[in-house]
Amino acid sequence: MSGWDEIAAGIVKAVQLILAGDPMVLQITSLSIAVSGTATLFGALIGIPFGAIVSLKQFRGKSFLVQVVNTLTGLPPVVVGLLLYLLLSSSGPLGFLRLLYTPQAMILAQLLMIVPITASITISSVSSVDPEVRDAVISLGADPVRETLIMLNEARLGLLTSVVVGFGSAISEVGAIMIIGGNLLGYTRALTTAIVLLTNQGEFAEAIALGIILLSLAFLVNVLLTLLKNRFAGTSPYARSILTNTSASPNR
Repeated sequence: MSGWDEIAAGIVKAVQLILAGDPMVLQITSLSIAVSGTATLFGALIGIPFGAIVSLKQFRGKSFLVQVVNTLTGLPPVVVGLLLYLLLSSSGPLGFLRLLYTPQAMILAQLLMIVPITASITISSVSSVDPEVRDAVISLGADPVRETLIMLNEARLGLLTSVVVGFGSAISEVGAIMIIGGNLLGYTRALTTAIVLLTNQGEFAEAIALGIILLSLAFLVNVLLTLLKNRFAGTSPYARSILTNTSASPNR
């Protein structure tokens, strides 16, 4: 069977598996979404506030810290998997947690990769906000928390992008979760690890089918991002009112 025949068979197989509600496919897909979704949520809750603080505050070593964060965005997944394996194995310092070969360990691995991504994009996005907005907020006496919230609101498109990019990176990752998840059927087998296994076994149609499902998820996430960008594009009405009031102030 030629390569094109394999692809065609994979497409047909994907449709059959989806329409039939194949339990294995549903379980693998739901696990992938749950693991990557959870990791993305916690990654955003950690990375976005961290990135905002780094962007808005001036401190010694800031430039170096930003470079470190940017470097960590390219952290090889297999390295993350190796380090976590050494930490979580029975002989490792965190072995008592018994997390190795569990979905929780997979979430932790993806979390470590998502946090630098969300933090880096947040730093860039907040830093790109019109300086006049921040100057106006400060001149009106906003406290640091209020200032941060307003700046995050103005950088919302970048924040949405950081979440989507983080999720895309997580759900397409294979190296780390293969090492610490073990690719156990019905427990830690995700879309990417299942594709690797099926390819090694010569089950190309099934592998292509799962690949199509994976690509479909990525497509849906990007469609959502586009819709959100169209919805929230431009300076917020609140920021425009601040700029207008500040410009009209006789003390300015």
